[in-house]
Amino acid sequence: MDPVRYRVLHETRYDYGSPVSLAQQQLHLSPRILDWQHIEEQCIDIVPPPSWRRDGQDAFDNPVSWIFFNAPHQALLIRSEMTVAVLPHLPDAEALAESLPWETVRDRLAYDSSEPQAPDLAAARFLFESPHVRVKHELAAYAADCFAPGTPLLLGTQALMAKIFREFTFDPEATTVSTPVLEVLEKKRGVCQDFAHLMIACLRALGLAARYVSGYLLTRPPPGKPRLIGADASHAWVSVYAPGSSNDWVDFDPTNNLLPDTEHITVAFGRDFSDISPLRGIILGGGGAEPEVAVTVIPLDEEEIPAELQAPPAAEPEED
Repeated sequence: MDPVRYRVLHETRYDYGSPVSLAQQQLHLSPRILDWQHIEEQCIDIVPPPSWRRDGQDAFDNPVSWIFFNAPHQALLIRSEMTVAVLPHLPDAEALAESLPWETVRDRLAYDSSEPQAPDLAAARFLFESPHVRVKHELAAYAADCFAPGTPLLLGTQALMAKIFREFTFDPEATTVSTPVLEVLEKKRGVCQDFAHLMIACLRALGLAARYVSGYLLTRPPPGKPRLIGADASHAWVSVYAPGSSNDWVDFDPTNNLLPDTEHITVAFGRDFSDISPLRGIILGGGGAEPEVAVTVIPLDEEEIPAELQAPPAAEPEED
């Protein structure tokens, strides 16, 4: 199976209303290395250069960068550029139907001090409430008709994904990053982040482990129209713990009602958005400016790659 290769450009620009004298940021902009995803190259350019930078991994083993500024600056540009190869990894219908009954997985994840299994123990941190995900009986009730007794876990999760897609409306004006998940359930409107939080909350309310996944999604321009630079955006979807599946976790995208495959690029996963937001930090000064974000995802097999996304030519070796 040949991989699909992408060039991704993610730019974040702050134009502050007043100088920022001190700032510290945490960046989740480097994609994860997975069995089906390989990073061929990646570079994060920061203007002005930070006074201090450290690269490492967070508590969920996501790549992360920490940067610090102690010199006044009026603007900030963070440009992440990468080439990523994604292999097909879509589970087939038989694998969904043969997944364990959802009650079996729920019972495995219930606390047992006798002999906890290591994979189940690692998944248990995705069972509980987190800053953007509540565990409430209303959420379990909403998902109940998708999880009849004996339903295979992955078929029930697929049914819940389809229900959210069918009953909710994509509306960028309906919510903010802080909108409670119970309000999303009531209004039945929101964006990919809201639908991911809602689905995770429903699964956790049933006693299942689910995590929030951030990344990029290939969007296609209308027929005959060029691909617009900066017109894409970060995306969010859900991963459910399914012991016995090929990777123990299976992804679901409730915004698009599909199982992610080669058109989804995974950056990070955590309990919810607050764990893995692309940029998060504190600043002293700045006047409360909002960032301008532009994302472009280009398949490298397209006939014409915009100049902004073409890899720079290799430098010629200097002669002695």
